[in-house]
Amino acid sequence: MKAAILAGVALFCTAAGAARVDVQVQDAAGKPLAGAVAYVESAAARAAAKPMAGAEVAQVDKQFTPRVSVVTTGSLVSFPNRDKVRHHVFSFSKAKPFEIKLYTGTPANPLLFDKAGIVVLGCNIHDTMVAWVLVVDTPWSTQTNALGQARLPEVPAGTHKLLVWHPDLPPGTPPVEQPLVLSGDTSVVVRLAGVAARN
Repeated sequence: MKAAILAGVALFCTAAGAARVDVQVQDAAGKPLAGAVAYVESAAARAAAKPMAGAEVAQVDKQFTPRVSVVTTGSLVSFPNRDKVRHHVFSFSKAKPFEIKLYTGTPANPLLFDKAGIVVLGCNIHDTMVAWVLVVDTPWSTQTNALGQARLPEVPAGTHKLLVWHPDLPPGTPPVEQPLVLSGDTSVVVRLAGVAARN
């Protein structure tokens, strides 16, 4: 009974020390921007981050799916080819340079993404194929919906950085960042000047 009471107190303290961060992402004209990635960085975020299981970037109808993936540092990502044609997947990105030469099916070994950063994917056979893997040192990340909204729940109180990135930013553009000091639930508006929302 005493242990149950202590566990309940610990759970209450954890919840009391966490905050919800609602992020509204806008394009250069102030319109809602879907498909942006919002995430929190801090010492607490790095300590809480754990590798993700089951991450994959598939090839379907000569396209990568999903177009944008977000994984934590140390995650393994598989690249199943579900097309009837072969693909040659590669990246020259500093965070994860690699290539998987012409193949069908699923490679036996998934790839380890062990360095934070933006990884751009391509196919040597199909130039129109492009995708991104955003590798982050945080468990608190999400993508905006059609209304440009994203919610990061249970972020611990304290000092962090909020970062926002979108694949339509000019190549090489780093995420937009701003300080984030949490003592309770917070709403933030972020405008990405280098992006125009798609109709």
